[in-house]
Amino acid sequence: METTLSKHERNLSAIIHASTLSKYFIPLGNFILPLVLWLANRNELKFVDYNGKQALNFQISMLLYSLLAGMITIPFFIGNFPDIFQNSGWNGFWDWDNINIHWDSNDFPFNRFFWPAGIAGLVHAALTIINLVYTILATLRTNEGEYFEYPITIKFIK
Repeated sequence: METTLSKHERNLSAIIHASTLSKYFIPLGNFILPLVLWLANRNELKFVDYNGKQALNFQISMLLYSLLAGMITIPFFIGNFPDIFQNSGWNGFWDWDNINIHWDSNDFPFNRFFWPAGIAGLVHAALTIINLVYTILATLRTNEGEYFEYPITIKFIK
């Protein structure tokens, strides 16, 4: 397959995949930069068109999975919100004479919140590692001229 693809196509496809890592420096860079590169070259170069769709679909899927993991914690946080200040000594905000700084482990109001938040945090960490590893793999493989397909990707752009 390397003989039919030009160096320009392979490099541009690799840059599209690598540009998704710009989210760590530019807000929404993982969508904006690959989208601009893909839209500018999708009609002329089929290899770039394929890789642009793959990169954008993967980033949209990762965003969706992150949002779902974050939404898991919302009911637990809202369910504990009225109890947050109940046992901490801040019952009356203006009652400064009766502040109780000591928290007993049995009275800690967040105990039901930590499990879902911790699980969601682990899911976010796993998604970040998956994103980094597969973006680097896609960049390397497309630079070699291979068609790379991301795992766990929903095909929003066909």
